[in-house]
Amino acid sequence: MGTAKGQSIIFNPPENKGNKYVEIMVRPLREHGYQVYPLDGFLSDWGHFRSIRLVHLNWFENVDDSSFFRAFRSFIRKMFVLTIIHWSKKKLVWTMHNRTSHEKKTGFFSRTITRFLIKWADRIIIHNNLSAEILSEKNPKAATKSFYLPHPEFIGVYGPPLQQKEASPTAILSLLFVGAVKPYKNIELLAQAVRPFGDRVSLTIAGQPDPSAYGEVISEIASSADNIKLMLDFIPDDELPRIIGASDLLILPYDLKSSLNSGTALLAFSYKKTVICPEIGTIMDMGDAKQYVFHYRYSSEEEHLQSLIDQISSALELKEGDPSLLPAWGRNMFEYIQKAHGKSEVTRKLINLYQDLLN
Repeated sequence: MGTAKGQSIIFNPPENKGNKYVEIMVRPLREHGYQVYPLDGFLSDWGHFRSIRLVHLNWFENVDDSSFFRAFRSFIRKMFVLTIIHWSKKKLVWTMHNRTSHEKKTGFFSRTITRFLIKWADRIIIHNNLSAEILSEKNPKAATKSFYLPHPEFIGVYGPPLQQKEASPTAILSLLFVGAVKPYKNIELLAQAVRPFGDRVSLTIAGQPDPSAYGEVISEIASSADNIKLMLDFIPDDELPRIIGASDLLILPYDLKSSLNSGTALLAFSYKKTVICPEIGTIMDMGDAKQYVFHYRYSSEEEHLQSLIDQISSALELKEGDPSLLPAWGRNMFEYIQKAHGKSEVTRKLINLYQDLLN
């Protein structure tokens, strides 16, 4: 692994209270000697601007879609900064987190930014192999820029996992959705899927609604179902092991049109739980380990609803048949990500990538 020797770079965003992914990536960079700065202030001082040799952008294609004016203003600012990075010949690294932006109202702006990120990036970090195929479809030359870097695991990041209790075959199947509660995550569909199971299945939805008004939508839906529990607030880090530990497995009904990676799935595996999740890139890359995940595909909302019901039924049947199997699946996934998504290996590969570009 090369040495940074105090080199100044931008990793943006350099911190995110709601997403430990950023901390996992940035902290070891600083420990290896990099001076890591945010994108804000990039153009505020000539000396600082000249000192920056590499810019690494995450989720940069997203724009504020709360109104057209804000989206347009965000788009103009980002295109201006991106153009300056390109013209000044700074090394540009972009991490491709999603298939397309989750924003529906102002997708044109995000697609345009993405097109220039693909065109101007020196390297495009991908966290799964499906991303390379998608890049090739967008731009045949883009695949040559792709650099596979495993998404880091979260083992121990929120504290140790709780001791697993012995499961009872008569106990209900406890499902958990955890994370930002956003419309694109199909939570309304999830509520429909668990309602028919009655008291055989419980669903906990834990996370802060975004936008806040969406919480009212979810509350109204949940009020008509006795088997849905809401925790619509930001979940403190030290609470996550308890909430995850109280569940049998996590359920993540992502939108296949936009989703590629799932840090939440890797969080579940890091705390010895398996998941119900569509075949996004994260799941497709798992090889033999995929047998310990309840995975599915769909091509319409109706199919998605039925697939969720089918996967919940399979998990319920597995628990009722042998209550030791779901915990065993979780342990198998924990062992898998220790090897395939280890944080130290992710750091080593990222630093080697930076050094190759800077040298």
